[in-house]
Amino acid sequence: MSDILQPRGSDENTLVQPIFTPIKRRSFFMYAGATAGATALVLAGCSKDSTTPTVNLPAGNSTTADGSISLGSGDVGVLNYAYALEQLEADFYAKVAALSNGSTLLGATTFAYFQQVAKHEAIHRDFFKAALTRDANGQVLRALTPKYPAATFTDSTNILATAKAFEDLGVAAYNGAGKLLKSPAYLLLAGKIVSVEARHAAYIRDLVTPGSFAADDQVDTNSGLDKSMTPSAVLTTAQAFITEKLDGSAVGVNA
Repeated sequence: MSDILQPRGSDENTLVQPIFTPIKRRSFFMYAGATAGATALVLAGCSKDSTTPTVNLPAGNSTTADGSISLGSGDVGVLNYAYALEQLEADFYAKVAALSNGSTLLGATTFAYFQQVAKHEAIHRDFFKAALTRDANGQVLRALTPKYPAATFTDSTNILATAKAFEDLGVAAYNGAGKLLKSPAYLLLAGKIVSVEARHAAYIRDLVTPGSFAADDQVDTNSGLDKSMTPSAVLTTAQAFITEKLDGSAVGVNA
């Protein structure tokens, strides 16, 4: 998500191809070097001569009067916002994937799914970090310290419930932040990532409650549109799982 990734040209196929190609291939999902994969996405989707977006201070690592870490403003703020959420998801899935008794807790098939998604989320996290480092160096949100209730990783019910909460929150966050982006290039890339997150959410929801992948609490029965949430509402929920206090009040706001 952001305003800094610019297409190589105006041709629509040129804009779509860089991220579509790696996403459609199994090698993308199973790619062991998540950082390398994220860097490749950034380089493919960015032009070195891209225009720096308008952003307001404070930068992504500065603190506000109450000690909160500001995510920044403009599209850089939206990027940092997405980066914060992807850090949380990546950390959670990595911890599940590393469980020595994961197959016992979740069953072999579900545990293999969590291990695969751990790679997806690592790539998403590192993609945002690489994009910010490339185009907004000095405003990159610091590495966060996730925290979880004591019993989070002790049984399948807690693991699946946490995964469901994170996936539903992530999809709603992307849906709500899309309108804040000023760059069409960033909006396109955000759309490609949220579609993967939505696949995760649908799968997890069906593991928890079969047939709930598009339940009324997520899809508006009148509009047929997925749920969306503002950055403020999302961060209020996510904050319970993040040690550092985040301030997203300027996310998406330009001078």
